[in-house]
Amino acid sequence: QVQLVESGGGLVQPGGSLRLSCAASGSRFSINSMNWYRQAPGKQRELVAALSRLGTTNYADSVKGRFTISRDNAKNTVYLQMNSLKPEDTAVYYCNAVHLSGVPYWGQGTQVTVSS
Repeated sequence: QVQLVESGGGLVQPGGSLRLSCAASGSRFSINSMNWYRQAPGKQRELVAALSRLGTTNYADSVKGRFTISRDNAKNTVYLQMNSLKPEDTAVYYCNAVHLSGVPYWGQGTQVTVSS
């Protein structure tokens, strides 16, 4: 079992920045990858950024150059630094962990709203 707790969402103006955090507990040493997804109203959940066990990263084209996924192993926390935010980035952001067995775990989600 892996438990994920997200924080850091909120309201920000276009062009602003936010940093999301995802603290993992439980069987965290059996995690294969940590990822951030988002879901906007009326849209499907989409992968935003991925961080593999080996440290490789992948980003959705829409956020490349603006978002950065990283981790602090000592704190068992994964971050999503979001810069140059746009109104279209407005969504509920979910932290996701994929166990080595392939089982996915999800956080509760945190709302990010980009609006003037």
